[in-house]
Amino acid sequence: MKRTLKFAGAALAILSLIAPAKASDVIRIGTTAGPYAEILRYAGDLASKQGITLKITEFTDYTVPNAALAQDDLDANLFQHQPYLDNQVAQRGYDIVSIAKGIIVPIGLYSNKINNLSELKTGASAAIPNDPSNGARALQLFEKAGLIKLKPDVGIKATIADIIDNPKRLKIVELDAAQLPRSLNDLDFSAVNLNYALSAGLDPKKALLLESADSNWNLVFAVRAKNKDNAALKKFVEIYRSPEVKEFTEKRFNGTILTTW
Repeated sequence: MKRTLKFAGAALAILSLIAPAKASDVIRIGTTAGPYAEILRYAGDLASKQGITLKITEFTDYTVPNAALAQDDLDANLFQHQPYLDNQVAQRGYDIVSIAKGIIVPIGLYSNKINNLSELKTGASAAIPNDPSNGARALQLFEKAGLIKLKPDVGIKATIADIIDNPKRLKIVELDAAQLPRSLNDLDFSAVNLNYALSAGLDPKKALLLESADSNWNLVFAVRAKNKDNAALKKFVEIYRSPEVKEFTEKRFNGTILTTW
């Protein structure tokens, strides 16, 4: 009996040398540069204390993070709002779903040439993002500013073709979202997403107009549908949506980035 126990003990000792220690959960997440990534890094530091390792990949092109997620190069992404995701799924057939809300990153109207929208002259030039959902979002902000009027109930599907009144005869062009800050040297004003505005050194508090806290264009955590119940992903989302991350976001970005929790 003793010899049997000794043998079993020796076998367990050998197995303990061969079997790897339990690795921490690794989450590969895609985002865009600037505040999106910075907040994720802060949440990642908190997550590391709970056995979750966050590997962040930053993208400059809005179309790439969903492709990378669909191809299993990522486990999740956090860079887009629901209308953008819905549009990508409809156009490209991605089996991607959202599992939680993130932050609200207000789009704003910025200018290097004027300090107030009342200074706009007839025929002024402006730019909006060239992707369908952010383009519609920008046009809605134009309408809120009283610069244009859109067809009734066009909502998140608004395009330049849906403008029914343009009293200033604005000349509106569509540009890649990442290029919009550079357009301010040539155009009278542009609608710039906050992450690109901050990366370009623009001050949101000096924007001609910003979306307000009642905006429904919050970011979402997106995952492949088969992973929507993944325990590690759910745990990280819980950490991200914690009071600690909320406090960090509000202090670090001086209230310009809003939380949904």
